[in-house]
Amino acid sequence: MTTPEHESPAPQPPAPEFRDRVHRSSGGIAGGVLLLAIVAWLGFDALFTGHGRTPWLALAAMILVVPLVVAFTLRPAVYANDERLRIRNPFRVIVLPWGQVAALRSGYSNEVIAKSGTKYQLWAVPVSMRARKRAARQQARAAGAGDRGKDRLLRPRPFGPGALDAGSVGPAGPTGPARATTDQIMDDLRQLHETREPEETAQGEVTVRWAYEIAGPAVAGAVVLAILLAVG
Repeated sequence: MTTPEHESPAPQPPAPEFRDRVHRSSGGIAGGVLLLAIVAWLGFDALFTGHGRTPWLALAAMILVVPLVVAFTLRPAVYANDERLRIRNPFRVIVLPWGQVAALRSGYSNEVIAKSGTKYQLWAVPVSMRARKRAARQQARAAGAGDRGKDRLLRPRPFGPGALDAGSVGPAGPTGPARATTDQIMDDLRQLHETREPEETAQGEVTVRWAYEIAGPAVAGAVVLAILLAVG
C-alpha cells in the first residue's frame, strides 16, 4: 500500500503588480488639522456652554464647516501607478488611464489635460512660487560655484609640473538642477506618462465620481443653518 503524496500548498495570490505612488500636500494637511482643532474647540464650547439657539447654530455650523475643511485640506491626493492617474480633488475623484492623458501642465496651478480637452486641476500638488524662486537661486549659486571651481582647476600652478590639461574633469557638480518639490513631482508624472502611455494596460475611459460623502453633509449643514437664521 503506497502512502499518499503530500498535497502541495495552495498558491498564494500574486502581489499587486501596480502600486500607487501617493502625492499629498503636507502644508495642506497641517493647515487642515489646525483648522479642525479650532473648529472643534469653538464648536464644542458653544455646544456645552451656549444658551438658547446657540448650541443648535454651533452644531449646524460644524456640520457645514468640517466637511469643507476636510475637502480642501485633508482629502486632496494624487495616486499614480503604471496603469492610470487617480486624482482626488475636494469634490470629485477623477481616474485617467495614461492612454487618455494628453499633457501635464504647470503654470500658476498644476493641471492634467485629457485627450478630450478637459482640464483637471491637481489640488494635492499646489504650485509654490516662493519654492520656485528659492530653487532658481540655489541653481544659480550652484552654477556659479561650479564655474569658479573649474577656473581654479584650469589655472596654471605657480609651482609643480604645470597647468592641468584643459580636458581634466573638475569636481562633480549637483546631480541635477534644483527643482521645487511640486515641480519635481510633475516631472516624475510626465516621465511616467511618456513611458506608459502606449501600453495596453494603460488604456481605458476617463471616469469622474462626485464625492457625495463630502457634499451631502455640507449641504445639510448649510440648509439647517439657513433655517435657524431665518427663523430667528
